[in-house]
Order: sequence, then C-alpha cells, then structure tokens
Amino acid sequence: MKTVMDFVVKENVRHGNQYALLRLSPVRGTMPEVAPGQFVQIDVPNSRATFLRRPISINYADQRELWLLIRRSGVGTNALCDIPQGTTLSVVLPLGHGFSLDVKGNVLLVGGGVGIAPLLMLGKRLVMRGIDVKFLLGARTSTEVLQLDLFRQTGETRVATEDGSLGHHGLVTTHPLLEQAEIDHIACCGPLPMMKAVAAIARQRGINCEVSLENRMACGMGACLCCVEDTTDSGNVCACTEGPVFNINRLKWT
Repeated sequence: MKTVMDFVVKENVRHGNQYALLRLSPVRGTMPEVAPGQFVQIDVPNSRATFLRRPISINYADQRELWLLIRRSGVGTNALCDIPQGTTLSVVLPLGHGFSLDVKGNVLLVGGGVGIAPLLMLGKRLVMRGIDVKFLLGARTSTEVLQLDLFRQTGETRVATEDGSLGHHGLVTTHPLLEQAEIDHIACCGPLPMMKAVAAIARQRGINCEVSLENRMACGMGACLCCVEDTTDSGNVCACTEGPVFNINRLKWT
C-alpha cells in the first residue's frame, strides 16, 4: 500500500561529483514492505524551481532504513544530492512493480551507471532464497563504478569500463559473460541503449529477461500519463504503475 512518510537524512555519502547515497530513517514508525525494483517519489524541500516530486529507485530498504542512490541530472536531483544530514524529507512509497523473485537457475544482474541501484537489493533478496547470482556492472570509468564492495559481498561481480580502467575494456554489453556464461534469467537496469542490447542478447540466447525502465515520470501513480510505454499485450500502459520492471516479451521495442 502506498503511503506518505517523513524520513530524516541520517547520512549523505558522496560518490565523486556526480552521485550521492542518501541513507534515510523513518521519523515515526517502520518502513512498509518494499520489493526490489520499486521506487519512491520524493519531495525536494525549499526549492521553488521543483514543484513535482522526483522518482528515485530504491537502492536498499529494511524496517529501519531506506537507501537512495542519486545521480545529478537536473535541478531536483542536484538539490537532493546536496541535502545535509538531519534534513526531513517527505517520501511516497513503495511505488510500481519490481523484479521477479520467483526465478530459478543461474541469474545475472546487469547494471549500467546509476542503474545498478535496484540490483543490490534484488541480489541480496535472491541470495537469501538460495539463488546463484552474478553481477555485471558497467560504467565509463573506474571512479563511476558504484558500491562495488557491497556487490562483491553479495555475489560474484564482474565489471566493464569504457576506458578500460577497471575490468573488461568496453561497454558492459560487450562483456564475454553475456555471451558465454550459462544464464537462465537476466535482470537489467541502466541506459535504454544498454537495456536494448542486453534484451537482444537474451532473445538470441533464449534467456528470460526483465528490464527496469527509466521513463520520465511526474506523478508516479498513473495519473499524468508522462511515462506511457507501448506493450504487446495491453497497448499503452503507465510504466510507473505497470512497471517500472517489465519482461522484455511485453515490450514492443524488443
């Protein structure tokens, strides 16, 4: 059930100039149940230029904490990345449908840039269910490979960087793991061209695949129709309510 809650910023951990991890705790009560791949709509306090809440993927959540990994991309996210410790934030959560947990076999989680955010919690949940999980993370350079230690603590982790500064030299979609490893299921989040390339490989190899779309959202509740996605089975649907996670078989662009 969606709820509006106040959270206090326990810590704002900067990752270079472009990224920040906000660790939040509820002001009152405990966190509602959250599924990997769901997101929040967060109010940007004291910002006259930011009327609408901003949608942010949930990086990690338990009963006491909520983590949001944010990349600077505009006025709203710039303000959120600079939020000081102790600030109170209004958050609507949990929103959308997340990744499937009822999967079997060898699972590969593929993330690019800040798109790695929902995959950490997903990986932890799958490992708790006894699933063999591998991570494949992509970035432009080594300094933009986020939360690498946390991913390595969760499961086997491979990296690709465009400049070759860490791991495989090239795009994450050219990593040999995608073509050579035994894979039964892929979960993917990142830039659209990356997800399209991963989806194409999954189709070619007959691998079940889910992607988390990053369509522009305003309300997060299916009212504004900003995030409409054309599907094979239901026509135009709101990614914020039907997704953001979709099986690639539902997406016309695949």
